[in-house]
Amino acid sequence: MKRVVAPLLLALALVAIAVAGYRTQRPATAVAIACSDPVAGCAFVHRSLPARVRFATRPLPLERFTLRVDAPGATRVSAEFQMVGMDMGFNRYDLHRDGDGGFVAQATLPVCVTGGRAWTLFLELDGTRYSLDFHTG
Repeated sequence: MKRVVAPLLLALALVAIAVAGYRTQRPATAVAIACSDPVAGCAFVHRSLPARVRFATRPLPLERFTLRVDAPGATRVSAEFQMVGMDMGFNRYDLHRDGDGGFVAQATLPVCVTGGRAWTLFLELDGTRYSLDFHTG
């Protein structure tokens, strides 16, 4: 029994340390992006240059959709989704450059047992954090 419990407890402790480390390294504040329709696209300014974020389709839990960010001069872009008022765990996506010079990723919203529809997209561009509130269909 000890052979099973000890490694399991060690693994849980390491996961807890990793999650705590990740959360403490995230910036506490984010610049809000005002946007009424992320499918149509949302304009914002990143390092004094115009930028844009867009969902290819309206996101639904457990259904893949394309997330696109156009941000001239950016080198690293990542995204994570959190339900408003509920921690949805680690679901970070690193966006990759496409042929048009933008950044894209295939993303999937985690499922929520409460059925909530209010979400926040947290974008991180070269260390600057942005937030975009949206609702699922």
